Amino acid sequence: MAFDFSQDHFSLLGLPHTFVLDDAALEAAYRGLQSQYHPDRAASLPDADKRQALQAATRVNEAFQILKSPLSRGRYLLKLAGVDTQEETNTAMPVAFLMQQMEWRESVVEARANQDMAVLDQLAQDLRGERLGLEASLGRCLDEQHDYIGAALIVRKLRFLEKLDQAIGDAIEVLLD
Repeated sequence: MAFDFSQDHFSLLGLPHTFVLDDAALEAAYRGLQSQYHPDRAASLPDADKRQALQAATRVNEAFQILKSPLSRGRYLLKLAGVDTQEETNTAMPVAFLMQQMEWRESVVEARANQDMAVLDQLAQDLRGERLGLEASLGRCLDEQHDYIGAALIVRKLRFLEKLDQAIGDAIEVLLD
């Protein structure tokens, strides 16, 4: 039960090193490796082989989780290219983007205070559209233009949107309770 732990996530799953991935191919590669390295298959093997099977299955799970999320996949591709996204330290954003964030956050607060589920649903839908647009831009930056600085900015924007999406989800949850 040999397993090459030195492979990056794309190589491990036999996928191209690209942002745009075939979801079905990702799922199939994951399922195939999980079947091959599932710890239950090593139940009758020596303890060392059981540990290796568990480590391999864990590594396969990690690779799948990172590659199935566009934000995590973009972040990971940048890491492979040696680019730090500086998500924790670089909060510089274009003014228009920051203004939109402030408007959305104010709308979330107002909708929550007014218990307006329709507004929250619309905000969530608008945010999904914005996120999909940014993900498409991230794909172009990474796969076509090899613009890693631009891609890092988009990753930081997506991180902002992820936090906003969480705030909308929290507001909806409060209203549903």
